[in-house]
Amino acid sequence: MTPVPLDDVEFIGADLRRPECVLANARGDIFAADWRGGVAHLRPDGSSALYAGTCADIGGALLPNGVALDRDGSFFVTHLGAEVGGVFRLTRGGQARPVLREVAGEALPPTNFVLLDRAERMWITVSTRKRPRDRGYRAGCDDGFIVCLDARGARVVADGLAFANEVQVDARGEFLYVNETFGRRMRRFRIAAEGALTNRETVAEFGPGTFPDGLALDAEGSLWVTSIVSNRLIRVDPDGGQTLMLEDSDPKHLAWVEAAYRADEIGRPHLDAIKSRKLGSISSLAFGGPDLRLGYLGCLLGDRIARVRLPVSGAPPIHWMW
Repeated sequence: MTPVPLDDVEFIGADLRRPECVLANARGDIFAADWRGGVAHLRPDGSSALYAGTCADIGGALLPNGVALDRDGSFFVTHLGAEVGGVFRLTRGGQARPVLREVAGEALPPTNFVLLDRAERMWITVSTRKRPRDRGYRAGCDDGFIVCLDARGARVVADGLAFANEVQVDARGEFLYVNETFGRRMRRFRIAAEGALTNRETVAEFGPGTFPDGLALDAEGSLWVTSIVSNRLIRVDPDGGQTLMLEDSDPKHLAWVEAAYRADEIGRPHLDAIKSRKLGSISSLAFGGPDLRLGYLGCLLGDRIARVRLPVSGAPPIHWMW
């Protein structure tokens, strides 16, 4: 499959703040997490809106990282506070209320991502239990975990992950995939009865400069991974084969980050001062457009959403027709 030229990347939106997670639907709406306190909505006609909310439970505005769209048009967002996390429901009118603040009697740490699947389950990731979170930017730090929330309640279904990030469930609902950002690998679990995760296996391991964050499925069953820092977009086949589809990075900067990673010294400066031509540390991918071949890229450092045409269609997400 032919890589995508960086020059083909264009942008939509303006004045967004840390649009880490991005969603698209069949109507042409684009939604992105926004650290102005909620979710930014980029409409097909070029107009935009911000749905922002506060919650007494956290003493102020939400700091959304992951976002999921619900059937009624409201959002589930994960709160990435300095000390506390959780999952909240945010309405378009700006009302925010907690959905999940603790599991097994323990408060959720800063919370990374949330996904709804076709079985009406919610999958939630916590990257690390460390405070501050940059103490978890280590290959050997494996205290991330996955929570399943359904009608039976919430429980930890996988633990011991090296910075658990985005997850995806395959089209048949048989497997759950998760990126471990600082473990630099993608794991797969079989989904057993009542949402239990079994048969942990490594699907792909990533080399120097790749820090897997976002995860999306295409119509052919392959997974697309976004890498922060190096601005790489990688297609991973079901058998683990990898194709680099897009990159925007500076070799010298990547070498500096890589040296810090190997020395267990990586920190915010390595993630926040990247060098690139166009992209701002891409962190998520949503397939959109009439044929699901437009790739919308969320990011950690930019104030817009990158858009590029991809050579294969995405798998329609659960919220595609909502």
